[in-house]
Amino acid sequence: MSGKKNGNHYNLKALCCGKDLEDDGRILGCPECRDPHLLRASYKKKQLKTGAMEEGLYRFSDWLPIQRELKGSSAPVSYKSEGLAKALGMNNLWITFNGWWPEKGASMKTGTFKECEAYAVCARIPENTEDVLVVASAGNTARAFMRVCSENNIPLVVCVPEDNLNSLWSDAPGADCIKVIACASGSDYFDAIALSNKLCEGAGFYPEGGAKNPARRDGMGTTVLSAAIEIGKIPEFYFQAVGSGTGAIAAWEAALRLEEDGNFGRNKMKLMVSQNVPFQIIHDSWKADSRTLLGLDNNEARQQSQIINAKVLSNRKPPYSLPNGLYDALKASGGDVLLADNEEAEKAALLFEQSEGNDISPAAAVAVASLIKALESRQVHKNALVMLNITGGGMGRYQKEHTTAPTVADLVFSTDQEVSDVIEQVQKLF
Repeated sequence: MSGKKNGNHYNLKALCCGKDLEDDGRILGCPECRDPHLLRASYKKKQLKTGAMEEGLYRFSDWLPIQRELKGSSAPVSYKSEGLAKALGMNNLWITFNGWWPEKGASMKTGTFKECEAYAVCARIPENTEDVLVVASAGNTARAFMRVCSENNIPLVVCVPEDNLNSLWSDAPGADCIKVIACASGSDYFDAIALSNKLCEGAGFYPEGGAKNPARRDGMGTTVLSAAIEIGKIPEFYFQAVGSGTGAIAAWEAALRLEEDGNFGRNKMKLMVSQNVPFQIIHDSWKADSRTLLGLDNNEARQQSQIINAKVLSNRKPPYSLPNGLYDALKASGGDVLLADNEEAEKAALLFEQSEGNDISPAAAVAVASLIKALESRQVHKNALVMLNITGGGMGRYQKEHTTAPTVADLVFSTDQEVSDVIEQVQKLF
């Protein structure tokens, strides 16, 4: 291992005012700034040095805002595509795979790059913290945090839509320190976020923070670090499907650090993010050149989230508008927002499995479909240096090779449940 971290290798910079802040492992914003903003980690080491793959995610520990290292992590795996590249007529396609593919060294047991954020966020929390971490999720994030917290004895409550509970499968029973609460059938990811906010008003609970958590972003940014190391330079184009867009913001921030490093070139990596039709609020806002998200009726949003196959892409309040959020990242990178419907994504998933040899998640399939469409429209040249972030894969294979079981919610709440009721009932679980 590269050695235990104690947090001395970084500080946090408030992007609203430029103030440097010491990290207590839970801070999500500058205490003196009221306007929406992000904190960004500033690392003492400006040039990227990585450890061995055996160190898992912590091979990137110099560029992770962490206090310690946890057991069980896996790093993203990047390789130059042959099968899919040939099928698409591409010469320089690089795939970053996050999931279960032991032959390639990919051993994320939850099958998703949400493990990258979970191992980073949880390693940022000081050891022996007694308060309970609260995470809102559409499914994949919850599954990742449940595994990490269960293996490392970190108290956790995950809040998910009841209809998405089947995404919380596991091959082992969760530890007693893990509790699952759900918002009733018919709700969506935003309802899960609202439920988590209610719980965090109670003593003893604290929010993970989503995009505001610098460890979440830098954990997901390791996908770009992985690709840059293998390629030897910053990619020209970065493809990923998005729900909140936090992973794309993370990719942009990682590319900025690589530019500053100087050993990977100084080109701007274009963010090419995609959404699953008809849930396309980011796409429609971007195409209208609107920093402000266009309006989306709550009931319409819930209906759209039921239609799309990639349920995790259904965030109706993404960090799009805030300074240094997704809108700014797209503008700064010269990127774009693309669309793929369920049928296009299903065809793309089949093509990937046939050409590369592993199954991919519905969200990753949306990214592959958008790459195909970008090539067909000549928005991306077939000789371009492209990084395709497969955010989840091998889940089907993992479930065939292991005995898994779904998770049952400890409590189910209506969307209009009183704050005091939520807090009181969840406190009784502990």
